Amino acid sequence: MTGQMAAPTAQRLESLDFLRGTALFGILLMNIVGMGLGPAYNNPTVAGGAEGIDLWAWIVASVGFEGTQRALFSILFGAGVILFTSRAEASGRPDAADLYFRRNLWLIAFGLVNAWVLLFVGDILYYYGITALFLYAFRNLPGRKLLAIGSATLLLAAAWGAIDAVGVLKVHEQYRAASAVPEASRTAEQKEAVEAWRAKEREGNPGPEGFAQIRAGVTASYGSALTSYAPIITHFQSWNLYRYFFDIFGVMMIGMALFKLGVLTLEVRRRVYLSMIVIGYAIGLTCNILEVRWLIANNFSPLAYAQVEVSYDVGRIATTMGHLGALMLFLRSGLLGWLRRSMAAVGRMALTNYLTHSLVALTVFVLLGWFGYLQRHQLYFIVLAVWAFQIVVSPLWLRHFHFGPVEWLWRYLTYGKPPPFRRGSPAS
Repeated sequence: MTGQMAAPTAQRLESLDFLRGTALFGILLMNIVGMGLGPAYNNPTVAGGAEGIDLWAWIVASVGFEGTQRALFSILFGAGVILFTSRAEASGRPDAADLYFRRNLWLIAFGLVNAWVLLFVGDILYYYGITALFLYAFRNLPGRKLLAIGSATLLLAAAWGAIDAVGVLKVHEQYRAASAVPEASRTAEQKEAVEAWRAKEREGNPGPEGFAQIRAGVTASYGSALTSYAPIITHFQSWNLYRYFFDIFGVMMIGMALFKLGVLTLEVRRRVYLSMIVIGYAIGLTCNILEVRWLIANNFSPLAYAQVEVSYDVGRIATTMGHLGALMLFLRSGLLGWLRRSMAAVGRMALTNYLTHSLVALTVFVLLGWFGYLQRHQLYFIVLAVWAFQIVVSPLWLRHFHFGPVEWLWRYLTYGKPPPFRRGSPAS
């Protein structure tokens, strides 16, 4: 492949929609724990059960899905950048650039609503909208150059993670040295070193009393939940944006490259996907399994998390490539056409369905007060219910309407005029 864009075909669009729907369901699989158990997302000893089926639920999610679904979603967002800009520019519209930037500025607004109104602290739309503003300048680069830039940016993100890990290890070393001194003889600096590490431990595990306070704040009322989540949302939409910008930007660039190179549109040979599966899973699952074993063996300590941070990005990106290869081979096989079409419908309504996840979580965990109440494995019954609802309703909805309701609103805000909504009039 040369990296030059050809006119999109129905099959190419269906492959992207299917992948987007699959990634959306995978994101809920991971997000539900943060939505329902908060700080227990990483550490099952905090709440939700750390034995038996609950521990296995954490193990399966950590080995097979941790970090991979947001990576897959970011890849598809990058592909969408190429698709949107190529269509707008091919139409000859003089305002193609305006449309692109307006579209993503509105996406930022949707992210603010998702975080501050629907109270989902893990919102990704805000990050995506801002990151997309930087992608526009790269849209016309050949696929191989995009792949090189994306990979280099990911290395930079991984290096940042390694630097963070080294910082945690340094704090631990200072703590160990200070702890060796009798408490009555410690200097002010040594006391600060001990307290700094204990703060790290509380951050990773607030303990039963700390978790009870979190649960009380989240479930008392909507206003109480907003007050409880506000500092976290503020941190996520400020410092975390800088911290993870290179991660998101790099993966999106790789998505732009994979679209141009035909990997996401079934235009490469079968052996490419087989190579992605074999190499991706061999590296990724090996890293993930070793990390999980290390965390369990060290009782999910902050030190253990800092140590596995060194290989985290290697494991998740490689596993993501394995997942992507497997999904593309499934698409190429033509099996289960009904499932493929239904998941594509979920993907076409990705924004509506994503915000629906937040609405469900707000209702169940905040308004009904179930935050911190369910065991980890029980959360997945909610996931299955939402999946079943969306995989049935999405194709039914699209039989009668051109767009999902939030997609229609997003298009209206982008273009400044209402597009056709009901079937019967041609979509713009």
